[in-house]
Amino acid sequence: MSHWKMISFQDPNSPFADNLNLFHNFTMIFMVMIVILTFFIMIDIYSNKFINRFLLKNHNMEIIWTITPILILMIIAFPSLKTLYFMDEIWNPTFFTVKA
Repeated sequence: MSHWKMISFQDPNSPFADNLNLFHNFTMIFMVMIVILTFFIMIDIYSNKFINRFLLKNHNMEIIWTITPILILMIIAFPSLKTLYFMDEIWNPTFFTVKA
């Protein structure tokens, strides 16, 4: 049931909508964690007076910067593909509702 100042989606009426709602919530958790982590890293960089002279040749940090986004994208991609194939398997027009 929708009401004023509602932040999330309406209650799903079908398994397809329920699956999309779960995928949205799962993805939003990762997006909020990334934004919060980025915010704290920015605060740390601006408040830190230490200058690292080995920052330009830190290969371990470059590996971490490369591997971490790949892992995050893979974690998000698998539920996305599951939802996509779930949509393809169930094609029944009664699963779609139009709210006027």
